[in-house]
Parts: sequence; C-alpha cells; structure tokens
Amino acid sequence: MIDLPDLNLPSYKLRTRIFNNKMQIFGNIRKKYIYLTLEEWVRQNFILYLHNEKDYPLSLMMVEVQVPYNRLKTRADIVLYNTDRNPIMVVECKSPDVKITQETFYQIAKYNYKLKTELLVVTNGLQHFCCRINYQNHENLFLNEIPSYVK
Repeated sequence: MIDLPDLNLPSYKLRTRIFNNKMQIFGNIRKKYIYLTLEEWVRQNFILYLHNEKDYPLSLMMVEVQVPYNRLKTRADIVLYNTDRNPIMVVECKSPDVKITQETFYQIAKYNYKLKTELLVVTNGLQHFCCRINYQNHENLFLNEIPSYVK
C-alpha cells in the first residue's frame, strides 16, 4: 500500500481500488484505473483542482501527451487546450517528495518548445509555480496564482 500525503490543494474524493495487490486510482481524463504512484496522486488531484477551482473543462485536458523533442519521445503530464484545440497550458507534476528545481523548469520548457503554450505550471502537490510566456517581448512572468479558464 502507498501512504498518500496531504497536498496543498483542496481535498477531493478520488476513487481508488486494489487490483492484483496494487492500489489504483481512477483517472478522470482517461476514464480508467491507473496504478497509483505519488506522482499520479498529484496529477489526479491537480486535474480536479484545475477543473473544480479554475473552471477548466475536463474535455479540454489530456494527460501523458507525447511531445517530440529532437529525437526523444517525451510526455507532458497534463496539457490543456482551448476550444479550437490549441494548447494553452502545460503542467508538469512531480511527487511531493521531489523538490522543484530549475531542472524541472528545463523539462517543461522542452515540452513547450513544440507546444508553444502561454502558461507553464510545475507542481509537486505542495508547491505550485505558474509562468506566463510573452512570446512578443521574450519575457517570462511568474504569477501568484494559476489563472482561471476563459471561454
């Protein structure tokens, strides 16, 4: 069994089950059970945070999105889209015991090299960082909070 830590997010009722002696969590985007790791715990809670608190529709979110970078096949944890299906935010989730460092931002920057989103979010469930990219001025602005969805 995995000891699930409290996160710096609202508390959500997440469906879990034991399958083959391993704990699984229901993924609201993929609509199936996934083996539960601490990183998956953060991802599923953060998806509900974005949906319930920031009004992002679940239908405009994708998880484990393959993003080619050079010859590597990388995967972004969460990508959010607008109604035209253009990516607007990419989220990198880490386990709560992983410290968020500059290397984490390099990782999400690699994804954004292809995705070209306006918002980059890094979270370990305890700390959340959001950066707005201004492509015209070549500036990055760290925000105090994650913006709500705008239709």
